[in-house]
Amino acid sequence: MGSKLFLSVVYNIGIFVCLYIVYWGYSHKQYASLIGALFVAVMFIILKIRLLKQVRATERPVKE
Repeated sequence: MGSKLFLSVVYNIGIFVCLYIVYWGYSHKQYASLIGALFVAVMFIILKIRLLKQVRATERPVKE
């Protein structure tokens, strides 16, 4: 569980850094870096959602 917590923190930091790069790229008209950072941010968000689903599945076992 500790590794998943660390991975969640890394994903959060990655998302914030990418969003800052998107802001910087837009304000400085650097659209190549903006598109790259936006793509990486979307990938981090998808991975973060998958991680949250895994953690929720381990906390609540499905009752049949």
